[in-house]
Amino acid sequence: MILACNHIHKEFSEEVILKDATFHINEQERVALVGVNGAGKTTLLRILVGELEADAGEVIRGNQTVFGYLPQQQGYHSDNSIYEELLAVKSDVIEMDKQIRELEQAMSQAEGEELEALLSRYHRLQTAFESGEGYSYKSKVLGVINGLGFGGEAMHQCINELSGGQKTRVALGKLLLTEPELLILDEPTNHLDVSSIRWLESYLINYRGSVLVVSHDRYFLDRIAHKVVEIERGNVTTFPGNYSSYAEKKAALREVLIHRYYNQQQEIRHQEAVIEKLRSFNREKSIRRAESREKMLNKIERLEKPMEYEKSIHFTLTPSQTSGRDVLQVENFGKSFGDNHLFSDISFEIKRGERVAILGQNGTGKTTLLKMINGMEPVDTGTAITGANVEIGYYDQEHSVLHEEKTIFEEIQDDYPDLDNTAIRNVLAAFLFTGEDVFKPVHLLSGGEKGRVSLAKLMLSKANFLLLDEPTNHLDITSKEILENALINYTGTVLYVSHDRYFINRTATRILDLTGHKLLSYDGDYSYYLEKKETVEAIHLSKGAETAAVKTESAAKLDWKEQKQIQAKQRRLENQYAKIEKDIENLEKEIAALDEELALPEYSTNAAKLTELGKAREEKETALNEAMEQWEALAEQLEN
Repeated sequence: MILACNHIHKEFSEEVILKDATFHINEQERVALVGVNGAGKTTLLRILVGELEADAGEVIRGNQTVFGYLPQQQGYHSDNSIYEELLAVKSDVIEMDKQIRELEQAMSQAEGEELEALLSRYHRLQTAFESGEGYSYKSKVLGVINGLGFGGEAMHQCINELSGGQKTRVALGKLLLTEPELLILDEPTNHLDVSSIRWLESYLINYRGSVLVVSHDRYFLDRIAHKVVEIERGNVTTFPGNYSSYAEKKAALREVLIHRYYNQQQEIRHQEAVIEKLRSFNREKSIRRAESREKMLNKIERLEKPMEYEKSIHFTLTPSQTSGRDVLQVENFGKSFGDNHLFSDISFEIKRGERVAILGQNGTGKTTLLKMINGMEPVDTGTAITGANVEIGYYDQEHSVLHEEKTIFEEIQDDYPDLDNTAIRNVLAAFLFTGEDVFKPVHLLSGGEKGRVSLAKLMLSKANFLLLDEPTNHLDITSKEILENALINYTGTVLYVSHDRYFINRTATRILDLTGHKLLSYDGDYSYYLEKKETVEAIHLSKGAETAAVKTESAAKLDWKEQKQIQAKQRRLENQYAKIEKDIENLEKEIAALDEELALPEYSTNAAKLTELGKAREEKETALNEAMEQWEALAEQLEN
């Protein structure tokens, strides 16, 4: 065991943050700490590392356990470059390397006892150097630097010139290189792009120590966590498994607790009604019975109402009409801003009912692509044609559809004048705006509040084709899940940009990856995209190389049509392969049955029957050999 947290209690100004918090972390265990904003996650981490004292309880560490802690905010300063700062973590190994070189120089000039003494010291240092990864520390440092997005010239930037987010990444890199027995990370993915998050996932999965991490990135938690520790209303509960397993168990547990709570409330109301009725009789015997029931009622341990979705947004998306099957046709889209070339010759189509996610690194033009489709950004080349009865609803991460001078109430009222005041208030209440909050000016709202107003307008639009730009930004996990469910149940069509991989994996039916100034298509969710990404990109590159050898163009186009043809061919081959495998299995069973029949004693003297069975077996054997040849050919095609 690395760490045990026993009966921790913590209050701030009489508000209970943690009560009787108990859990433990084993060696090489990766634990996710989850809870809504303000639940006490960071408070618990600070208690574990000794930055904050608990009011009661204890934290027990394993013998000589070294903790490494990454808080959310970094404020350190250094004149070192990123490379120098991270290399300094290995100063003990660097010093040993220096001493070994000095000893080698000294041994070349020594002899006798002096040489023996130097050799003895040299061997000790060499052993310590090797065990301290002396021959690999530079590559390990460079691996962390590249993984966190500081490759190339970026590694030579001065620490003091970095942004807060970049400093946090440097701090994370230093912490990973120290390799403590327990890594404690508070929102480590906040300032990482998708490729860096994927690198960190792989690093933590292969980490030799234990990990305790707080994160709102559910896909990240799904990939790394062995168990989940949840803080809810001060209570700490442990769930084995990753985030998806926790979410499933938590939903089932919530249903049970809600059922118990409402059953108890019903029983309490019943007893209170009986007590009131007995008192109304105003007889001594009835009053005594009422008092007896009241005492019993007061002894009941009242269940706390389970946390439900009442403090989160709740809504459904319903199109006003059904669009035609062809929702969008984009042909040869191209866009540049001065010398900044984003993409060219992009073509794709969207069919009714599809939920398509656009992926790509920052700056590749994903948001620009959505704006071009919606007519908010001029098109350099190409066309975008919407199909019959298509009504577009747009969600902008910059919330440019909102009017800064209006109040929240006016935003809804002006766009939907048919709604009365009660209807508007009901809609806004569903998005957590109640009372006087509805009269807040838009320019005073936070990013999350603006997002909720934009979602409210989107729900009211009744559009059948949604264009969404980072719709999960600023939403808590519960609200993200509600949006996911709304999109999954939506009967219209969706095209969206998002960096939330869990959200993409739950909602997308197709992926469009904007990479290398081109758009590559994957007919599946995020997991399918990861599985096929290298193959599709390799095909794209080889196709470009072949074309370059024949034509004067520098690269070839692998548009969505070619990709769909390749994927369709692969699916046909896979189906044929599975069918042939089944045929082979059936033929082998039939041959075995014929062999058993040929061996029956009653047929031993029946020449006609033996001839019939032998001929049937020969036909099955021929069919089996043909099937095996087909299977081998299909296997080769699939491998290619």
